[in-house]
Amino acid sequence: MRVVVSACLLGRNCKYNGGNNLCDDLVAALEERGYEVVAVCPEVAGGLPTPRLRSEIRSGVVVNEVGESVDEAFRAGAAAELARASHTGEIDAAILQPRSPSCGVGSIYDGTFSGVLVRGDGVFASMLNERGVPVFSPQEFLAQG
Repeated sequence: MRVVVSACLLGRNCKYNGGNNLCDDLVAALEERGYEVVAVCPEVAGGLPTPRLRSEIRSGVVVNEVGESVDEAFRAGAAAELARASHTGEIDAAILQPRSPSCGVGSIYDGTFSGVLVRGDGVFASMLNERGVPVFSPQEFLAQG
């Protein structure tokens, strides 16, 4: 099984603040199950630096915390990572970082930078959904056993 996984969940320091969201249980489960893992970071692939200003989706457009649109970089990075991941084979599933404007699954921040969550998906998660790829948060994936 070939799965796309947010690189920050695998311990890569590509998060907006320069850190990561390492999920040891996820890494162990992926190794135990022998899945082929394709690590992705649409934001870095879109040319954004690490660290970078926080971004959220506001009215369908990705903006950073000073109000500048970074939508083009987010969409270009998502398309690039989707093409790269698809180039070497079919994507069976994706496990993505919750709440992210790129990878959020089911809920994302509301665009006010106040910590409020709303229903929705990040740019990359939406692209995967449009292609029929099952998309999971780490908790959803691990709960499946």
